[in-house]
Order: sequence, then structure tokens, then C-alpha cells
Amino acid sequence: MSPPLITHLYTADPSAHVFDGKLYIYPSHDRETDIQFNDNGDQYDMVDYHVFSLDSLDAYSSTPTSAEPPKVTDHGVVLSASDVPWVSRQMWAPDAAYRKGKYYLYFPARNKDSVFQIGVAVGDTPTGPFTPDPEPIPGSFSIDPASFVDNDAEQSAYLYFGGLWGGQLQCYQGGNTPAHYDSSWLGAQEPSGPGAKALFPKVAKLSDDMRGFDGPVRDLVILAPETGEPIDADDHERRFFEAAWMHKRGGTYYFSYSTGDTHYLAYATSASPLGPFTYAGRILEPVLGWTTHHSIVEFQGRWWLFHHDCELSKGVNHLRSVKVKEIFYDKEGRIVTEKPAE
Repeated sequence: MSPPLITHLYTADPSAHVFDGKLYIYPSHDRETDIQFNDNGDQYDMVDYHVFSLDSLDAYSSTPTSAEPPKVTDHGVVLSASDVPWVSRQMWAPDAAYRKGKYYLYFPARNKDSVFQIGVAVGDTPTGPFTPDPEPIPGSFSIDPASFVDNDAEQSAYLYFGGLWGGQLQCYQGGNTPAHYDSSWLGAQEPSGPGAKALFPKVAKLSDDMRGFDGPVRDLVILAPETGEPIDADDHERRFFEAAWMHKRGGTYYFSYSTGDTHYLAYATSASPLGPFTYAGRILEPVLGWTTHHSIVEFQGRWWLFHHDCELSKGVNHLRSVKVKEIFYDKEGRIVTEKPAE
């Protein structure tokens, strides 16, 4: 396992993107707090975002030409809670996108009623400055936005999101709009029992200006391969919990996510960005720390898994550090963690 990429502050939930040949990382910024650990995630009390960049990951590749660790540049704070009128607290895992000459930073936070929604800020460069819209994206809810711009002729763009327990996804079982919010489901709750199906992550097509939804929020259905039916709610080793991410390789869409309380990173595949997806396996076993959150990106001809753990803080769950490892695909397109034999 590689050492932490960033050591001068705590970072988590890394969203990695390649813009103009350079790799940029958009993580959460963990900070020290006296808030006690709980299943609602109150101890994850983040208030701003930094952007980081680097030019090479050669030292961490399967065939390195140098042992020199990559030089990571911290571009400083690009957005703070105090910059966003609707935010009250907890700026959790962000993501970024580029489309038609602009860069977009998507972020979740609690509004003034302590309900999570998703905001967007716009910039002219990958490192900002980012100017936030004064209100959250209409129709947004829950956490962990992951943006995906397809390589089709229209550059179709989508936002994937959702997170259980502290992320409040379970509060929207009545429908996919903020009006369906049910506070009686707050906390470490989710459906369970015989016949109950896991809650789905959400997806919405983004509008042409990338600052709103072009149509309704939809369920992103994840099927069990052995039955062709949605994954059971009690199947905590495979059900979606949080940490949505989408990438594409060839004609296959890969939706990856965290299983939460079982601490795996898993993935599912589809021929469509809107699904349905079929569960395909794991890409990371449990690491030191409760949460696991990631991104997958192609950079300089190799595929990379960015993730985090708590090694730097010696196991403090809310003080995490970004790491990276190379991943591979076998002949059938399955993600594997060791380079397949030729």
C-alpha cells in the first residue's frame, strides 16, 4: 500500500480528474474536532475545500522508472462554508467536472434546517476560484455528488449521489424529491428484513449549464447477478451505502461505491449511464478507519484508484489521508487489483 499522498493536512474522499494532461484531486478537508464519534457522522465537521495537483504517479505504478514520490501541489482553499449563503455546516465529499469551457465544483452540505443538499460552484480554471450559486441545486438531496460527463456527441452530463445514515438517503423512501423528506428515518436506519430491497443511489441528468437537473431524479438500480433482481436490503456486503463514482472504459459504464458498515469498495457495470447496473465485485477490502471513499481515473495510460485511510492519524476515524494504487482490467473487463498475466 502506498504512503499518504498529502501529509501536511488531513484529506479524504478524493475525486480525481485529468484536465489538460494534469491530475487534479478534489478531496474533503478533515479537521480536528471535539465532537464525539456517532453513526450520524457529526464528527466529520469539514468547512472548506482545497484542490491538489500533480504531474506523475510513476513511483506508484506496477513498473516504476523512479522511486521518487510525486510532488503534490496544494492550491489552497477554493471554497469555504462562509462563501455559501445556504450552508450551515458539514461540507462533505465533493466532486468536479469540466464542460464547455467551465469547471464545476459540486459539494454537499447541511442547509439552515440541517438537511443535506447539493450545491455547485463555477470557475474558469481547475483550481478556481469557484463562485457558488446562492442556493442549492433545485431538487437535490443527500450527499456524495459524483459528476460524469460522457464522451458522446452531446457531452451528456449526469450527477450521481446519495448516502445512508448520516447522509439521510433513507429519509426519501417516499419519492425522489426534497418534498418527500421524512425526518423519522434520521440516524443509523435503513430498510431490513425478508423481502426488503436495498435503497438505490440516485442519478439525474444535468442541465446544459451544469447547474441544475434536466429532468427528474431517478433511482440507479443495482441488480444481483445471480437473480437479476435488486440487491436485498440485508445484503450489507453488496448494497449501496455511499460514495458514488462513475467511470467509463470502452463501452462499459462502471458505477462504484462504498458498502458502509462492511467497509468494502464495490462496483457494478452497465451498458447505459442510467443503468440498470449489475453487481460485479469488490475493488478494495476494508482499510484502517470506518469510512471508505474513492475515485477511479485513467492517467498517463494507467488506471488509478484513489481512496483514503486513517494511517496518518493512527486510526482516528475522522482524520483521514488520501492514497492511490494502480488497478487493472482482465480480458472480460472486470476490475482486478493485480496486473493480469499476459
